[in-house]
Amino acid sequence: MAVRVSLKIAVLSMHTCPLAPLGGWETGGMNVYVRELGRALAARDATIDIFTRRQAPDVADVVEYAPGARVIHIDAGPHRHVDKYDILDYLPDFACGIQRFRALTGSSYDLIHSHYWLSGRLGLLFKDRWGVPMVSTFHTLAQLKNRVAESAAEREQAVRYEIERRTMAGSERIVALTAVDRQQMIRHYGEHAPIVVIPGGVDLDRFRPLPRRTARAQLGLAAKHKVVLFVGRIQRLKGLEVLLRAFAQLGDLDARLLIVGGRPGTGPESREITRLQHLASRLGVAERTQFLGALAHEELPTYYSAADVSVMPSSYESFGLVAVESLACGTPVVATRVGGLRSIVRDGETGLLVPWRDAELFAERLRRVLTDDALRRHLAGQARESVLGYGWDRIAEEHLALYAEVRGEKLVAVSR
Repeated sequence: MAVRVSLKIAVLSMHTCPLAPLGGWETGGMNVYVRELGRALAARDATIDIFTRRQAPDVADVVEYAPGARVIHIDAGPHRHVDKYDILDYLPDFACGIQRFRALTGSSYDLIHSHYWLSGRLGLLFKDRWGVPMVSTFHTLAQLKNRVAESAAEREQAVRYEIERRTMAGSERIVALTAVDRQQMIRHYGEHAPIVVIPGGVDLDRFRPLPRRTARAQLGLAAKHKVVLFVGRIQRLKGLEVLLRAFAQLGDLDARLLIVGGRPGTGPESREITRLQHLASRLGVAERTQFLGALAHEELPTYYSAADVSVMPSSYESFGLVAVESLACGTPVVATRVGGLRSIVRDGETGLLVPWRDAELFAERLRRVLTDDALRRHLAGQARESVLGYGWDRIAEEHLALYAEVRGEKLVAVSR
């Protein structure tokens, strides 16, 4: 049995397109979340229009990426990446673009789901103008990011906190990705609207264990090496410096470190990649470390399956999609005990948690996983089963139940 609802939902993802390549400064788990949730909802008879800012001149105005789910690119500012705070100047253009699209197509919506704080600012405007309810998901929060920011580029401005606070107060429901996420919202922002915990999801068909020997052969990795994997954006809050320093303490092991993420070019991301490459050289691990850059999402299961362990030395994770993907592929995770990672990685059962981002502590946990075959088999043996509840089918149905509740409707289960 499955839930099906014929709702038309306007999804706001203003600052980043769910179809954009992953691994860049502003593209990551949220892009996957918005794209795959839209796909799963559309498979249950909802109609999904995702509005995002056009960042390239050659993308189509409307892209239907799955039956019933489409991305609508709105002209607002230059057709390139723009800093999220500069995007505030283009909110009026974005709002006018959405209204123009509605007028030209005759589209109307039953509900708004906004993602991230920038979208919340517009969502409040449209919910009043259109007379429909709004659900909001923030993915990250200014107050929490500022507590762990390690550079000026990572600090959030007061205007973001104010928009987050107003969005929470004006939404009918807030979606928190974990129970920890919910607690932090209440602590730092107050409980203005009911906060419902619905986790992010994972494509369990795509992210599944592959034979390690096969995966390594596809990637050209020797079977004899121990392989440590990092997947994520190249930002200081992701903890790559800690990982490199920890990896340097494993010099007696025949290990390789694979770093997936980052798009060389200009700007803070490129500078951070260069800094980390220089650090790897100073630590004497450059020859054992590969900076692979951003990869297509569909390539990641091969890397997870090839690795002995995935590492997430983050200082902040509201959810932790990489951990879920790795566990779905049967690969244990060593992670900082922060945010959603505390609930996703079960310490001693599917991975190991580190109290804080300390290189010596990470080195000790990594050494245990890499040298204790019995421990690694124990962790890997429970990894996939621990995340089977994160499939997008289930996550979509929880969202549909939430949407129906907000609209005062009842769901009806039908046969597939």
